[in-house]
Amino acid sequence: MAIDSDYIKQMATQLASYEVQSAQAKAQRNEADYKAQLSAVTSLDSALKTFKSALYGMKSGGSTMLINSATFSKADMATASVGTTAVPGSYQFFVKQLASTHQLALEGLADGSFGASGLLTIGQGSNSFKVDLSTIDSDGNGSNSLAELAAAINAAADNTGVKATQVRSNGTVSLALAAEKSGLDNAISTLTFSGGGALADAIANKRELSKAQDAEVYLGGESGMKLTSSSNTFENVIDGVSLTFNKAQASGEQALAVEIGQDKKATTDKANVFIGAFNTLMGTFDTLTASGGETAARGVLAGDSSVRSIETMLNQVVRTAFGGKTLMQFGIVADRNGKLTIDSARFEKAVAADPEGFEKLFTDKGNLLDSVDKNLAAYTSSVNGVMKSRKDSLNAMLKRVDDQYDNIQKQYDNYYGRYLKQYTSMMQTMAAMEQTSGMFA
Repeated sequence: MAIDSDYIKQMATQLASYEVQSAQAKAQRNEADYKAQLSAVTSLDSALKTFKSALYGMKSGGSTMLINSATFSKADMATASVGTTAVPGSYQFFVKQLASTHQLALEGLADGSFGASGLLTIGQGSNSFKVDLSTIDSDGNGSNSLAELAAAINAAADNTGVKATQVRSNGTVSLALAAEKSGLDNAISTLTFSGGGALADAIANKRELSKAQDAEVYLGGESGMKLTSSSNTFENVIDGVSLTFNKAQASGEQALAVEIGQDKKATTDKANVFIGAFNTLMGTFDTLTASGGETAARGVLAGDSSVRSIETMLNQVVRTAFGGKTLMQFGIVADRNGKLTIDSARFEKAVAADPEGFEKLFTDKGNLLDSVDKNLAAYTSSVNGVMKSRKDSLNAMLKRVDDQYDNIQKQYDNYYGRYLKQYTSMMQTMAAMEQTSGMFA
């Protein structure tokens, strides 16, 4: 009888697999359960951070909930920044002139024509700075170029706010000096050179390309109250309103009308950003904690205490009064499923009656947005948050399952080796017996 090695291996494999199948099935169940939990906790962590990011966007960078706006009779004449403290009303502005920056041109200069020494003094108002021409030869060729002079002016440590550049036209090059800021106070008031020669001549014959002037606007119309600004932006020209004018008007032209008022749609949209972010998070809770039934699967985190605690916290916060005001007073209420809804008509009426209260409810320090953000930090912190701890724990469990698989493989290998040896021995014995019996046939 020939020994069937394939049969021996097949039987050893079957018996070894049977020995470890219980432990292997348990490890597979644990692995599937831990992976499902890890995926669910990761999804929840992502949803919480997305909600937290939405809150950050609503309260960062001076962002407000109450949106006021300005409407202009001529859309291209001006732009406005309107804060929450702006008082609704109608205003008239006549723009006599816009602010401009001072610009000068020094003509008749060429590389090497203005000497290698001397002090150039440039000043604005009571401040000035100096450029020593003996130090500007950056390429070391013994001659000063216009490019080197411009670079030295721009790089001067005590430069008061003047930029120099070369201007080319029909083969000639001039040096242009320009104040960085507009307005009379920023005019180039001092420009002298101690070395004489071509540079001194150019300064003496400087050409004014643009004069320095303040913006001049009249509140109430052309004969109204005079307002001036070194720039075209008038900060808080009306409480809570900054205006930037883009065009000057001709005498006798109709004044620019500006209407300041609450932007109802934008304010409602801002409230809906919070509502939408909140409801999206609640939808994630619903999916992960679904109780299941005949037609729906049970959520992986159904009955999870961490999820219940987050839901409870959020539901409490959105029902809490801040500064004596609640969301409900502004027509924002939670339904039976914990999601927020807004009664637009009630909302607009309540905000119009108490805009300051609405703004403070959301954005004042320690109020709604701050409270939600602070409470969520305990769950979303990347250092010691609940979600991080849960993920670390589940990953540790999966690592233990990997270790169990390694041990099961070792057990399988031992069983396989044992059964392979036993069946090989048995087959050898049977072959020997068959050979012996054949001798007596």
